[in-house]
Parts: sequence; structure tokens; C-alpha cells
Amino acid sequence: MSDCNHDCSSCGKECGERTGGSPFQIKPLRPGCRVGKVYAVVSGKGGVGKSMVTSQLAVAVRREGYRVAILDADVTGPSIPKAFGVHTQALSTEDALLPVESATGIQLMSVNLLLPNETDPVIWRGPVIGGVVQQFWGDVLWEDVDYMFVDMPPGTGDVALNVFQTLPVDGVIIVASPQELVGMVVEKAVKMAQMMHIPVVGLLENMSYLTCPDCGRKIYLFGEGKTEEAAARYGLPLLAKMPIDPQLARLMDEGAIETFQGDWLNGAVEAILRG
Repeated sequence: MSDCNHDCSSCGKECGERTGGSPFQIKPLRPGCRVGKVYAVVSGKGGVGKSMVTSQLAVAVRREGYRVAILDADVTGPSIPKAFGVHTQALSTEDALLPVESATGIQLMSVNLLLPNETDPVIWRGPVIGGVVQQFWGDVLWEDVDYMFVDMPPGTGDVALNVFQTLPVDGVIIVASPQELVGMVVEKAVKMAQMMHIPVVGLLENMSYLTCPDCGRKIYLFGEGKTEEAAARYGLPLLAKMPIDPQLARLMDEGAIETFQGDWLNGAVEAILRG
């Protein structure tokens, strides 16, 4: 662009500098691969259940009959394979990686699928991690994917910036918890998406309430209404309010997230399919 200031954090994915010579450009897929819509699941801080939300969104969209994939961009804290009960290593051809399919056919790629031991720590510097994420996009044989969810690392650091600048992200889903910091956390995530010129699909509140096992009443352990206020402040739809459910945590630990039951994600799924 003639007026480019070479600050890639201020440009969108259509920027000429990003598609013609800049190191930050949309990476092409492997020949013959297709990925439709790409949604990044982000949070301004850790510990809000972002990977759980990513997993459930993928499962819910898959149940609607679409072909779904998850790119695990949380390289230093990957948990997607465990959630789906996948403990095998990804296979490869001479020059490409093959995604691992879950029990219901969701395509997965994560650094844990490449390590000899899935409990080995990933002690890499930022540029190396960013390169791995780009390889997950451009060097994996994604097979006819309708919707891809990118499980992002927490915060707004190198990897998040790298994903937004090198992957064709169609929208961002922000995950937050109903605590006092939610306003500041949401604002950071919203501002980063705006700087990248990527639409925010909406806000999803996790750990919203606990359902009483005796009477069924919803108990709001962290208070009620804070996430709605944050959503209204930034003009975002509140897509879902997910409960604190010990069974969900157990399903994640057991690698059985594809068996979860619940309708709290219906609004989020509708928003994604409309996009």
C-alpha cells in the first residue's frame, strides 16, 4: 500500500504488504486442501477454559453435519488432543503433515501430536512457536474443512499477533469469566481484534453459574451481570453462558468431550453458521 507505515499491527488481512513480500502474509494452504471459515477462540488471560470452549464449539458444529478442524495454536500449553482422547503421533508424507481425526471425524493438529512424549515441555522462543503455528496452517493436509477453530494461547502476545497476521481469520470469539477483571480482559482482546481488522463474533462467558443438583436453581458464584455489562460496553453479543460443571471437566480429562450434552452453545453455533 502506498501509505503503508510498515506497522503490521495496524493492517488487515487484505493489506498488500501482507500479500506481497512482507514476512507477515497469509500463508497458502497445501495444494488440494480447502478450509472454509476460520474462527480464533481467544482470551485476554489464562484459566478461563478457552480450550474447553474451543472443543465444545467444534463438537457442536460437527453435530450440525459440517466438516470441522481444530488448529491448536497454544503451543506451550496444548490440551486439545487430550480433550479428544487422541494420544497417537501425527503421520506425515515426504513434505506434509496429516491431521489426526477424532472419534467423530474432527481433524486435529497440535504440537502434542508431534512430540515423542506428550508430557514433554515445549521450551521454545516466540519466533519458533510462531513458525510452528504457520506450519500447522500451511504444511498440514487439511481435508475439505468447512469450519476451523484456532485454540489461541492466552493474552495478546507474539503467537496471537502471528496468527492474526498470517492466517485468514474470519472472526474472533472472546472467552471470559464473570469476575472483576472481565472488563479489562475483554477490552484487551477486543482492541487487538480491532487493530487486526478482524470482526468479533461475540463474547462467551464460561464458569457462569453452578446448577444446584437438588433444586436445579442456578447459583452465580462470581456474581451475575458483569459479562453482560462488558458485552454492552463494547457492542458485542453475549453468545453463551456456560456452567461450572464437574462432568465437563471429567470429560475433558477422560478424552471424551465429544459426548458432552447441553444446549448452552446453541446461540454461539447459530452466530458462527450465520457468519
